[in-house]
Amino acid sequence: MGRSRFDPGYDNRRPWNAGRLVGAKRPFKVKQIWAIRFHLDHEQRLRDRALLNLAIDSKLRGCDLVKLKIGDVVSGGAVKPRAIIVQQKTGKPVQFEIVEPARSSLLAWLERRGGTLDDFVFPSRSDPSGHLSTRQYARLVDEWVTAIGLRPQDYGTHSLRRTKASLIYKQTGNLRAVQILLGHTKIETTVRYLGVDVEDALMLAEGVEI
Repeated sequence: MGRSRFDPGYDNRRPWNAGRLVGAKRPFKVKQIWAIRFHLDHEQRLRDRALLNLAIDSKLRGCDLVKLKIGDVVSGGAVKPRAIIVQQKTGKPVQFEIVEPARSSLLAWLERRGGTLDDFVFPSRSDPSGHLSTRQYARLVDEWVTAIGLRPQDYGTHSLRRTKASLIYKQTGNLRAVQILLGHTKIETTVRYLGVDVEDALMLAEGVEI
């Protein structure tokens, strides 16, 4: 239940975040994503390969990703190239793409998994009618990160949400496009999320000649 501030020794307790990194998690680099893919393919983990690819393409928060149903991403027996869901946090719809590598891995997983359009894409291990929990999703990402020699303190589920968004911003400098893809209601949120600073702005400006 935690301590009360009136308890003896309250002021001497060690802060819960002492020595921990609790800031924004880093986005993955392309070579790191491919290292994780190689690891999952070697281990024949179809579900995790599909989960990884869909997390990167969809750029969804973990709470939305784990609740995706087969009908959200499949139509007419094929995986959709684009999908749309209503975000839990904002209550607003967001669209996302599912490119070919993700569609292939997702189809391979769903053929193995079976189920109806009303079933969750990633079912719970303990409750077949439920979905993978956000906690279990986080544990899986920690496992992938550790497997390729990275520190789990530096990466997490939000790293997957940020990865493609960060690459799009670096390649285009288009904050508005990234805002739409992430489903942010305010551009300021996107700026903070990507860690855009004065140096980024100057580098973009230096690349434009008039």
